[in-house]
Amino acid sequence: MSTAGGGSSSKPRAASSQPSETSSKRKRGVFQKELQHMMYGFGDDPNPLPESVALMEDIIVEYVTELVHKAQDIGSQRGKLSVEDFLYLIRKDLPKLNRCTELLSMNEELKQARKVFESDEEKLRKVFEVDNQLNDE
Repeated sequence: MSTAGGGSSSKPRAASSQPSETSSKRKRGVFQKELQHMMYGFGDDPNPLPESVALMEDIIVEYVTELVHKAQDIGSQRGKLSVEDFLYLIRKDLPKLNRCTELLSMNEELKQARKVFESDEEKLRKVFEVDNQLNDE
């Protein structure tokens, strides 16, 4: 049987069910539970086939790995990797870009809230210590 390209390729295709070079070197099934929940959230069966989950994991890990390598290439020009390198790579995919900026701003808000909480907690601790010292006298 001949292929549409006129010959067979020794390289596996991206859509192939063959594991990629990077997926064979890593521990598989690390994200299995999370992916099952995500797949169900997007309309799949509550218990998707293990093969489907493994394929999704391979696709996602390969995508993230490629994205990180591209970001490293961009960041190496400046000498460091930053969040902006990733935002630059997804700049043309507006839903991804918007979601990333939303999550980054939420993360910043959480950092600020933790800072306020920790400083308030420290103030309360000092007040409590002073109060205890006054009561001991």
